Amino acid sequence: MRTLVITEHNNTQLDLQTLGVVNCAAQIGAVDVLIVGSQCQAVADHSAKISGITNVLVCDDPLYANPLAETLSALLYELADNYDAVLAPSTTFGKNLMPRLAVLLDVQQISDVCAVIDHHTFKRPIYAGNAIETVRSRDDKLIITVRTTAFQATPVGETKEAPIQTIKAVPVTTPTTFVCDDLDASDRPELSSASIIVSGGRGLGCAENFSLVQALADQLGGAVGASRAAVDAGYISNDHQVGQTGKIVAPKLYIAVGLSGAIQHLAGMKDSHIIVAINCDPDAPIFKVADYGLVADLFKAIPELAQALKQ
Repeated sequence: MRTLVITEHNNTQLDLQTLGVVNCAAQIGAVDVLIVGSQCQAVADHSAKISGITNVLVCDDPLYANPLAETLSALLYELADNYDAVLAPSTTFGKNLMPRLAVLLDVQQISDVCAVIDHHTFKRPIYAGNAIETVRSRDDKLIITVRTTAFQATPVGETKEAPIQTIKAVPVTTPTTFVCDDLDASDRPELSSASIIVSGGRGLGCAENFSLVQALADQLGGAVGASRAAVDAGYISNDHQVGQTGKIVAPKLYIAVGLSGAIQHLAGMKDSHIIVAINCDPDAPIFKVADYGLVADLFKAIPELAQALKQ
């Protein structure tokens, strides 16, 4: 079988979640990688070093400087004839793009795949991750989004291994246009791929108190996360949200501060290697999944922890 992995990138750097998608695709068949963007040759050169891939396809055109699902899906529809499976990360990017492609191809999408059984059988979480469903597709063509935290990142070598092929853009008429990106600029690691995450919840009380979480994350060299309750309360922007309706993460260390552990939040972080919970409520659900729990006032515990880390 031939598979096509759609990369997520910012035209200069490859999103490391793509490497998990490549691992998943390699368990289905031979892997080609697709880069669509504008002035994205650096991403193509980096992608060509990914171990085990067959080809790198590059569509470098001003049309895709800020690609939308409406414009990308037309290109993918043209390419899909050459592949048995098309895969993308189960991120906002993938969740926006792949359903549209599935409709164009008249097949059913398989979402959030976390394990490959065989070429047509997969496992995926349901009920906020509380159960794992095994599904088998009878479609001739597979459209898949991948839970990248469930797959190890495919190694990237020092030298180019795969040939780079240039493909043409597919013009499309759409009433949808790109207006702007409104993103928080930060020197911290990207949330989805960070090895350390410090997350805050509603227990912090206000946006000003969220500086405690940010300072601890900076001290540890980690990313800042948040619960949906904290985001809805306006403590921090929604690109920091972890959970079923936010980002799925699996860092080596996850520190939950003032965060009760609602089901939808646990669905996004319970695969973390080590979970540390700090909460004044001993009955908070977060303690059920935590490896280490501290029942304490976070406003005393966090400064003490920060001080101890300096020593």
